[in-house]
Amino acid sequence: MAKAAAGGLFEKVQEAADAIRTSICPKPPRAAVILGTGLGGLAKQIDKAKDLPYSEIPNFPVSTVKSHAGRVVCGTLGGTPVLAFDGRFHLYEGWNLEQVTLPVRVAKALGAKALFLSGACGGMNPNFAKGDVVLLDDHINMMGVNPLIGPNDDRLGPRFPDMCAPYDKEMLAQAETICLEEKIRAHRAVYVGVLGPCLETRAEYRMLRAVGADVVGMSTVPEVITAVHAGLRVFAASIVTDLCLPDALQPAHIDEIIAAANSAEPKVTKLVARLIGSL
Repeated sequence: MAKAAAGGLFEKVQEAADAIRTSICPKPPRAAVILGTGLGGLAKQIDKAKDLPYSEIPNFPVSTVKSHAGRVVCGTLGGTPVLAFDGRFHLYEGWNLEQVTLPVRVAKALGAKALFLSGACGGMNPNFAKGDVVLLDDHINMMGVNPLIGPNDDRLGPRFPDMCAPYDKEMLAQAETICLEEKIRAHRAVYVGVLGPCLETRAEYRMLRAVGADVVGMSTVPEVITAVHAGLRVFAASIVTDLCLPDALQPAHIDEIIAAANSAEPKVTKLVARLIGSL
């Protein structure tokens, strides 16, 4: 990892942003994308792309999860200037919340106005099938932590950000229209974020479903909270890579999860590319 900046979070964000700006992204991106499990293909769609490994960015962790490339890509998508984080960070890897959410802060510092997130999730709603796309319209934080705990720096966002609508309603409605036009099977969903890395027991799936969640995953929630704090518009889509139905539960294997994400990836790539192109 590159040498860390002296000072607090604001200074670390600025140093990382300066490195990306100087190396590959001199013009402000309009949108930023964080690419999750098996969904790095969107980075290949970026025109005039320049990339920078996370290892060369001050204060950045390095992705350790299989299928996460670990680089920042800058270019255009549908004519829109975009910055893509090809590989995300998770709490279960041992990173702290400041590190997990650093890409969100850096995207804001570079000038992004909107954040797009993708990832894989387990489907607990019996109406969902493997390979379906879910459009997040709310979430439940069951990670036991919050990225905003601690002293608040008003330069980064307000002390008490409102979370009544963390996912942008306009982009969500537009995404549904795009899915209809592209014949993509998609559902609105409530996402519950858990710590991981083990998958849930049958009893835990029953509990999570009972409290109102449709899908479950080990990411997204910290980044969304941070994005709302930073004043970014947020859109998040996930791919159902395994079914979490307690009475018919089968063992899940990471290679099968990645394969399912890769198979469905073109749908999310098309959806996000069209959304970004319309900004």
